[in-house]
Amino acid sequence: MSTPKFRIAICGGGVGGLTLAVALSRYPDIVVDVYEAAQSFYEVGAGFGIWPRAFKVLRRLGPDFEQQLLQRCGYECTEEYVPAIKHRKSDQAVGIQLFDLMTKGNQMRFHRADFHGALLSHLPPSCTTHNAKRLKSYTQPFNGHSRRSPITLTFKDGSTATCDVLIGADGIKSTVRHCMMRELAEGMDPGAKQSVLSCINPVWSGVTAYRTLIPAEKLRARCPDHRVFGGAITQYLGKDAFFLAYPISLGQYINIAGFTLQSDLVGTTYETDARIPRRSFEGKANSEWVGELTAEQFVEPFKDFEEDAKLLLKCVERGTLWAVHTVKTLPSMNFGRVALLGDAAHAMLPFQGAGAGQSIEDAYLLATVLGHKATTVDTVPRALAIYDKLRRPFTSDVALRSRLNGQLCAFQTDVPLHQLGNTITKNWEWAWLTELDDALEEAVKLVEDSSINIS
Repeated sequence: MSTPKFRIAICGGGVGGLTLAVALSRYPDIVVDVYEAAQSFYEVGAGFGIWPRAFKVLRRLGPDFEQQLLQRCGYECTEEYVPAIKHRKSDQAVGIQLFDLMTKGNQMRFHRADFHGALLSHLPPSCTTHNAKRLKSYTQPFNGHSRRSPITLTFKDGSTATCDVLIGADGIKSTVRHCMMRELAEGMDPGAKQSVLSCINPVWSGVTAYRTLIPAEKLRARCPDHRVFGGAITQYLGKDAFFLAYPISLGQYINIAGFTLQSDLVGTTYETDARIPRRSFEGKANSEWVGELTAEQFVEPFKDFEEDAKLLLKCVERGTLWAVHTVKTLPSMNFGRVALLGDAAHAMLPFQGAGAGQSIEDAYLLATVLGHKATTVDTVPRALAIYDKLRRPFTSDVALRSRLNGQLCAFQTDVPLHQLGNTITKNWEWAWLTELDDALEEAVKLVEDSSINIS
């Protein structure tokens, strides 16, 4: 192999980080190292979905990869209009069907470990993976000839490594974001500096999530014709609380995700003013973000829901409680030869199932600008600035739409019930009526024509 044009370090081996590594496999002149803090790359966790817009991006990774995903998903992808989510008003003795969310193309749903396994099996030989490597800090040279010198990574275990480009895909508690915001804040006036530094730490959104998996056979024994077996997601809505359920892992399990929303905090999730105080989550112990729940604790917020919902909840054996945190809208997703991706850049509320898809889009556009033949070590900062220009406004908009969707589902807006379906659909249709293609074309244009101002 010829001398690589540069070496990319990806901190974080989640969906976004591994998608970037696979996408970069199209460019054999780029060497990739993926550093994962955990002992294993196989993620634990429940199910998640990919909407048509993001699934079209995954298809670009090749037919073999797409076929493997379809096999793990258990059903075919369609581009026809299909009922995706059934919405019911359930906070009453007898629930009522409100509307079916119709989407152009279906949401592809996966167990997180299945999806992760597909990505790992497609990593190229030019990619080296490293486990148990939690980043502590990085040093990026800026002065004179040293501007082309490698970035130095320092890990918690005391080891170091170098790279030419650093991508922080290290999640909501991102160390890369912490260091990058401090770099950005240097030399700013006190007010601007405080605003930038306030983006370092995630903030509690006012949302608490309740997550579990139940064996499908357990529900089938209680109710063999339960509506959740129909294939579409069912959302059981109530005032300030709701939950959704759908089959995953080829129908072996039912994924349940419930939410409670404290309206006074949800409405200020993305405030960037550092002077606005926000209380921390008071969790199970010592303000922990994640805790274990008994079956009784899990069903408590939904105990007065309709019988159809109770049939599901009676199958719960245990669950986990999550304090849903978000990242404030950042002033930039890049600085020098460092950029952020996925939750590290824009951790958002989960109410449109968009988080994984947005990290996939980030990854593919990043690979496009970094892999382009016109991009060199010297022009990496411009390539990353192009990425920021095209992705940050879009992800910020999706984050706001996701927040609104949660408020609509928790009956925290003044939208009447008869208009709820149309309002939710219009707020969500970006996920199946738009594509990343235009942004990719614009990115290539900006990389190829350096005379275009991107500021």
